[in-house]
Amino acid sequence: MLEYAYYPGCSLEHTASPYDKSVREVFKALGIGLKEIDDWNCCGATMYMSVKKIVGYAISARNLAIAQNMNLDVCAPCSSCYTILKKTNRHIQWDPKERAKINEALQAANLSYDTIVNIRHPLDILVNDFGLDELKKHVVKPLNGLRVAPYYGCQIVRPHHGFDDIDDPQTMDHLIEVLGGTPTEYSSKVRCCGGMLMTTDEEVALKLNKNLIENAVDNEAEMISTVCPLCQMNVEAYQDKINSFCHTNYNIPIVYFTHLIGIAIGIAPELMGLDKLIVKPEKLFAVEREALI
Repeated sequence: MLEYAYYPGCSLEHTASPYDKSVREVFKALGIGLKEIDDWNCCGATMYMSVKKIVGYAISARNLAIAQNMNLDVCAPCSSCYTILKKTNRHIQWDPKERAKINEALQAANLSYDTIVNIRHPLDILVNDFGLDELKKHVVKPLNGLRVAPYYGCQIVRPHHGFDDIDDPQTMDHLIEVLGGTPTEYSSKVRCCGGMLMTTDEEVALKLNKNLIENAVDNEAEMISTVCPLCQMNVEAYQDKINSFCHTNYNIPIVYFTHLIGIAIGIAPELMGLDKLIVKPEKLFAVEREALI
């Protein structure tokens, strides 16, 4: 049985709860174990690193030290958490002096981090560990050719080679095909949504997100599928502002890739928080309803 230490992170606890619900439901339905890391804390994101790096790395490493004692790879759905945890691993491996400082800090919590724990994204796990052939066997409600723009965001395949190409990743594209959908041409698949720029330079962020939506709409996508809670929030929650600022009329659903899997393998939309999205993915609901007839 596949099993992983689950690190939900702060976003999935609150604003991105539909992502958390869909990951848990999909993994449960497929028989993949998730054991939540006990008493996990914020990964530190970019704010801690910008104030004092050693503090940021120590905060991040605390989660890894606990996961190390679980003897499991870490499953981290949030793109930022995934990136920060991997960055902490690289830093500890590259700099022995910093590793010593980090472990000195961890000693205050009776912890140490000595064995590097693998950090995995659920997209990587589902495609490369569970496998697309096995996933196809679980599809009971094919997506009927639903046209989906696969939006990876700028973090999970960068800055170093990981489980997919850094410029033209294909993992989610292949996943959409296996589920019975149609991945659209999407040249913006690894472009940045602006991240926290939405709170510091809204005009720039609105233009960035307008470009993401425009590219999807121009390629006749019926929705955008993403892997990142911040990307999902920026592209979905600010569509009204984008429309007002850019004189557009967009109303395109932004779902998590796990929502596509969940519908295709027969999980009820409400169990995955699909009904909580701002722009309702009516065509996904239609797939679910048609399969019940």
